[in-house]
Amino acid sequence: MRQNRTDQLLQAVKDRILILDGAMGTMIQRYTLTEEDFRTSALKDHHKSLKGNNDLLSLSRPDIIRAIHEEYLKAGSDIIETNTFSGTTIAQEDYGLPHLAYAINFESAKIAREVADAYSAANPDKPRFVAGAMGPTNRTASISPDVNDPGYRAITFDQLAEAYAEQVRGLLDGGADIILVETIFDTLNAKAALYAIQEVYEERGIPLDPREGGIPIMISGTITDASGRTLSGQTTEAFLISVSHVPLFSVGLNCALGAKELRPYLKVLAQEAPFYVSAYPNAGLPNEFGAYDQGANEMADQVRSFLKEGMLNILGGCCGTTPDHIRALAQLAAEYSPRQLDELTEEEEQHA
Repeated sequence: MRQNRTDQLLQAVKDRILILDGAMGTMIQRYTLTEEDFRTSALKDHHKSLKGNNDLLSLSRPDIIRAIHEEYLKAGSDIIETNTFSGTTIAQEDYGLPHLAYAINFESAKIAREVADAYSAANPDKPRFVAGAMGPTNRTASISPDVNDPGYRAITFDQLAEAYAEQVRGLLDGGADIILVETIFDTLNAKAALYAIQEVYEERGIPLDPREGGIPIMISGTITDASGRTLSGQTTEAFLISVSHVPLFSVGLNCALGAKELRPYLKVLAQEAPFYVSAYPNAGLPNEFGAYDQGANEMADQVRSFLKEGMLNILGGCCGTTPDHIRALAQLAAEYSPRQLDELTEEEEQHA
């Protein structure tokens, strides 16, 4: 079944611009949850506060996560992301729950898988896919958190790779079609994630290249400010070069900026990436209270230039976006053709 879904994905991305879902956290906030909502029966006496550990809701309130997935699928999403942005042992340490990392990833992927399959069965001409989301963790391998000790690192490459490998195993076992390494502010963290993915694929006999039966890998970086660089100092082009050693399904940008601000950096990827290109910007820039005010139609108007210039293959939303935003983006994307990827024929590959 998974191979069949990979084949469907490879065909769909050639036919149209695929729609990724919007923000999970934004939708969870609408439920105004209490501490009790984050506690399973096994965690009722847990010594730390768990409120805000959104990934844990896949275990404690799977009904909410399922409902959010369904809203995004109804809005037109082709790909939904698992509720696993902080699903590593590293990120879960803040809550005293590193032992639940595998379960969080497995159950999150399982929930998304069930919902996606139901929508695919209802409309076989529009298959839906599950992207196993892997966030950057709350530690950086390239930058010291101590200004008085610039050589200090709070995490090592090996520690990151080990944590990511466990996350990948849980996502695959739960049924993810795609592995998505997202919101990359430090490319060294991303390289640890890619190393972990390669390690798990090798141990399971999974090819890296989706055209050879592999499970597609998506990468999405974050330009943190108007300097046009990631937090660890790379330009968009340098970021692309740093991750191009892996036969990726797509490379793109998400978070930090709204669509208008993201455009010049996305253009670099569209011109230079040998992979499909994705973008899922925030709903504009946050206001003084940290909220996002950009409406669905305004966001769609800003994204239109991406599509007119043929920059994108995959489009979605990040912070502040809702099913309304995704619905507007899906309707807009249907008017345009996807970015063309120059793929070598088998004969050309043999002579390359």
